[in-house]
Amino acid sequence: MTDAPSIIEINHLDVFAGKRKLLNDISVKIPRGTITVIMGPSGCGKTTLLRSLNRLTDVSGLKVSGEIIFQDKNILNLRGYDISAMRQRMGLLSQRPYPLPLSIFENVAYAVRLKGVKRKSEVRDQVEHYLKLACLWDEIKDRLHQSPNTLSIGQQQRLCLARGLAVVPEVILADEPTSALDPISTQAIEQSFLQLKDQYTIILVSHILRQARRIADYVVFMYLGEMLESGDAQTFFSNPQNEMTKKYLEGVFY
Repeated sequence: MTDAPSIIEINHLDVFAGKRKLLNDISVKIPRGTITVIMGPSGCGKTTLLRSLNRLTDVSGLKVSGEIIFQDKNILNLRGYDISAMRQRMGLLSQRPYPLPLSIFENVAYAVRLKGVKRKSEVRDQVEHYLKLACLWDEIKDRLHQSPNTLSIGQQQRLCLARGLAVVPEVILADEPTSALDPISTQAIEQSFLQLKDQYTIILVSHILRQARRIADYVVFMYLGEMLESGDAQTFFSNPQNEMTKKYLEGVFY
């Protein structure tokens, strides 16, 4: 069972695109220090829910109501709220990697310096630290000053993960981060997540049922914009309560 206290509490979250309702009355608590997987068939609202968590819905012109409580504040209802600072505490890892047009080293160093670290030796040490956390250091330590374009897609994704970790978030939001990767790179990302959950909370959107079984501590199951079921992974997979959940796990639909 997952007994961890919650780091994010979502209450009655609705999201509209014009008159079309994308999310309907979502209420769920995300446990701290775990890997929570948001899963469900295509178009069910998984990514919309994930993007709502750090207000990336703002740039999409969507109307959002309800509560998302993070750090004891409703991030949806604060005038003058420092959204940039909040997004550093709740960073996003996209489906495809987007390295900065800088060297491999500078991709991570840029994020380290955002925290005010200026001494060159400390910057170097922290770059190495975060590349190791992302399980990438051993593969690229001899070519740190090359372009990220020389890396494989899987390595670029781990570089973006290292850059995201360097701003010291509390939460990592990952939107199907392995969907474009080969099995070896997927395994590396999953291994990174399993190691990182002791220090961070990871919220992962995945359409890969096998992946959710491998790494999830907690599961949120979405269908047609609604949350049909949530709970600790062991119970979810062994004893689902909702009939649609059972059909999804049986492979009746995807």
